[in-house]
Amino acid sequence: MTDFSHNGPRLAVSAGIFRDGKILLVRRAREPAKGVYTFPGGRVEFGESLTEALTREIREETGLVIDIVGLAGYREALPPRTGGHGHFVVLPFAARWVANEVSLNDELDDARWLSPRTAVDGLRTTQGLDETIRAATAIMGL
Repeated sequence: MTDFSHNGPRLAVSAGIFRDGKILLVRRAREPAKGVYTFPGGRVEFGESLTEALTREIREETGLVIDIVGLAGYREALPPRTGGHGHFVVLPFAARWVANEVSLNDELDDARWLSPRTAVDGLRTTQGLDETIRAATAIMGL
């Protein structure tokens, strides 16, 4: 049997987490996207639902408890954009902060609660993050 696990696209989830009118952006400490600000999140594991994966990834990366509100579109990160680190299909969600303060794991090295309107200003971000922030903000009714 052939193992195609590294040849095909990998499914990932992320969350635009809102708290008191601000959105959380985090900076990746490792590849892919090292040094780039984005939403926290990560890969969906085999047999895991999207919401289970998102809840787990947010807890592991930031220590936060969230309430998932809705899907905010999709993004693709193709090998040329990931420096050859793979093809990712990312499903970003809008979510509400519920509990805990940010406590980053070793995958991240910075976290900022920012105004959704100016969050990407002056930051190196993942491609299309501004559009995803607008979609998540609309879902939240902000």
